[in-house]
Amino acid sequence: MTDRELVDLAFTMLNRSYVPYSHFPVGAALVCTDGTVFTGCNVENAAYGSTLCAERTALVKAVSEGRRDGFDRLAVVGNSADYCWPCGACRQMLYEFAPELKLLVARSDRQFVTLTLTELLPHGFGPRSLD
Repeated sequence: MTDRELVDLAFTMLNRSYVPYSHFPVGAALVCTDGTVFTGCNVENAAYGSTLCAERTALVKAVSEGRRDGFDRLAVVGNSADYCWPCGACRQMLYEFAPELKLLVARSDRQFVTLTLTELLPHGFGPRSLD
């Protein structure tokens, strides 16, 4: 799957978002090195702290299906003029499983930038930090 196809797939998830409070849908698509793809959307909750971001939804779907590694690229998209950057909680959760994950971060015009998770979360805290 190309980067463009992954970003486009993430955009298809916007209409599945449950966003009655922020009205800000976010979509995500996580591809593994074997080509398996897990998608996600944000799911809000009246108890705001229970809200799940699209990135974590995709990651949790992957882990719940038995994946613990082999994560290659993650596209994160939103309906805004600015790029839809992952929040700090998502960065930390992703770092747990894939510190070198390649991120494709898009804005509403479907333009995207590519960077690694360690560029977004330098000196991250992960499993090796506990050694």
